[in-house]
Amino acid sequence: MINENEVREVLKSYIDPYLEADFINSKIPVNISVVAETINVEITLGYPFKGSKEQEDLTHLLQRAFPEAKINVCLTWKVEPRMVQPGLQSVGKIKNIIAVASGKGGVGKSTTAVNLALALVAEGAKVGILDADIYGPNQPQMLGVTTRPTMTEQKAMKPIMSHGLQSMSIGYLVDQNTPIVWRGPMVTGALLQLLNDTEWDALDYLIIDMPPGTGDVQLTLAQKIPVCGAVIVTTPQDVALLDARKGIEMFYKVKIPVLGIIENMSVHVCSHCGNREPIFGLGGGQKIAREYDVSLLGQLPLTKSIREQADSGCPTVVAEPQSDIAMLYRQIAKKIAARLSLQAQNTSTSFPSIIIENN
Repeated sequence: MINENEVREVLKSYIDPYLEADFINSKIPVNISVVAETINVEITLGYPFKGSKEQEDLTHLLQRAFPEAKINVCLTWKVEPRMVQPGLQSVGKIKNIIAVASGKGGVGKSTTAVNLALALVAEGAKVGILDADIYGPNQPQMLGVTTRPTMTEQKAMKPIMSHGLQSMSIGYLVDQNTPIVWRGPMVTGALLQLLNDTEWDALDYLIIDMPPGTGDVQLTLAQKIPVCGAVIVTTPQDVALLDARKGIEMFYKVKIPVLGIIENMSVHVCSHCGNREPIFGLGGGQKIAREYDVSLLGQLPLTKSIREQADSGCPTVVAEPQSDIAMLYRQIAKKIAARLSLQAQNTSTSFPSIIIENN
């Protein structure tokens, strides 16, 4: 007779490629039942995924261990709110806010942020992106948006939908040739308004495309916006790594978990001969990931197509959804969501309202 503990031990041998751990020790909800010679396994992951490869892998694993049994594996997912900085509450219908940041400009952070957001949409999640770079908003161009947001009856702005992604940016509200000549308090006030005065529609994730550096906007984000985790984008070159360290240290100081490092422009592949050349250096992302004991989420190549597609308003994940680069973005996005799912759940939003009445 097969018992549940035997099934559980077999499941421990399967290492999820995105959690980088097994389901049992990761405390993922796993329901196992054995009826006669039939094994039923139900697993609910905390990150979005589309496809059946993992389910097939688990079925084959159990079938090899119990060749005489009938195997039924059901793999589903549900995104839950995760803990934020002490003293802050979740914003409206947004379950999780993730900051995509960099220590310096020019490392491809905005392009990476929009492709990661679209990758999560492709996996089935409800996602929004907030362009927090008030001085240099790039998301309207990258999403191909030329319209302005409409207002609700409550005087809130409706996010603009593009490629299945909800978005908001100061670039939607000003002419693209008009410079934003504001001091710090006006910039931070604008950021909070863009977040709080937008009627986001039930988001699993809100990606915040941060401006480079560690200034006013970053401080406002840490003090007033409930962020579940941060992702650092860097190139392999030493100068970028110096500033990436400052970004990581900043998030540590304000108690925002760093979910991992993305090494952008990792290697250039010649479009004519296929020669691979690490123009900006080699192994920089891995080095800083080891230094801070965080995960290297992925290494993205330096290719003309990524730039061209973002400039045209149709980023790679949408323009070429089956390409190797689009799949790489999706793998990185799932790793981010999976690591976030291992953090403590934020139960403050599930508490019932308490009303005291005098009868």
